[in-house]
Amino acid sequence: MKLHELHDNPGATKKRKRVGRGAGSGMGKTAGRGIKGQKSRSGVAIKGYEGGQMPLYQRLPKRGFNMRNPKHYAVINLGMIQKFLDSGKLGTEITETELVDSGVVRRKLDGIRVLAKGEITSVVTITVTGASKAAIDAVAKAGGTLTVTKAAASADTAE
Repeated sequence: MKLHELHDNPGATKKRKRVGRGAGSGMGKTAGRGIKGQKSRSGVAIKGYEGGQMPLYQRLPKRGFNMRNPKHYAVINLGMIQKFLDSGKLGTEITETELVDSGVVRRKLDGIRVLAKGEITSVVTITVTGASKAAIDAVAKAGGTLTVTKAAASADTAE
């Protein structure tokens, strides 16, 4: 097979329907849109409209509560912190700015939250915005301390 012999499989491509190109084309004048009405005009999108019937998105039940301005936390696991401790990129005193500077997390967002995935063996002092109970217990078990700052929690109650 040579480059000039390459071609699509039969039926793989269809020619584009050219509308509004004269009566002889079969798609002239109204271009298959019918006569008058909203859908015959340009710039019309009736996406969820079902001809007056209650639309599907309104028929389905709504559940729960969605906050309008939720907090978004950067998440880090204990295993990743231990990996960076072993490589020497982190010291024993760990704060949110040090986590960002060392490259453990990309950015702080509304704070950094520590989760308990992986194991930590080093004795460290971690100060972050949030942490799971299991993560706090794991750090304490290793002989360190994990402190959760109340700055973010008090900001939540002030709103």
